[in-house]
Amino acid sequence: MNTIWADRTSVHDSLESKAHLRAWAGEAGLGHHEDLGEHDLGRAQALRDALRRLAADVTGDSRPHSVPEGIGAEAALAVLNEFVSHCAPVLRHGPQGGYVREWLTDGSGLQRELNLVALEGSELLTRQPPQELKACGGPGCVLYFVRDHPRREWCSAGCGNRARVARHYRRNTSSHEGPATRRGADH
Repeated sequence: MNTIWADRTSVHDSLESKAHLRAWAGEAGLGHHEDLGEHDLGRAQALRDALRRLAADVTGDSRPHSVPEGIGAEAALAVLNEFVSHCAPVLRHGPQGGYVREWLTDGSGLQRELNLVALEGSELLTRQPPQELKACGGPGCVLYFVRDHPRREWCSAGCGNRARVARHYRRNTSSHEGPATRRGADH
């Protein structure tokens, strides 16, 4: 979901090209895929946009640029469910004894990895407190994060610092605006 991100100048997309997709897959631990096509790029973007749309619903997010244009909740569910439908749970012997549940997928290459990302995304969307999905409260941020502490409101320390600075600025500007304006008019 966080391949859409913002800085001080604008909102950026880390999945704009096949090269970007290849780099993201490597950085995300999804393997190195040299033979990616436009279809792979479109599928990755569709999954990302569906997850962002559903995350906005779950978190009550109304930030500008956080919800992809042109995709409603039902269409996003259909996209996510299409990816997840290629996954099936299997029970295996665990390394320490007992059993573990794993997921099989009928895709190959990047498609297999995207199916598993969709599965993880569906699990993330259904989490309840204390580890719930949240929209970052930092000024201008469009990222989502898993809230691992009840007081956490930002995706990073940087966003938290920007939020505190903005709050301090608003508080000091509004509390000094009246008298400073009057003094300025008297001089």
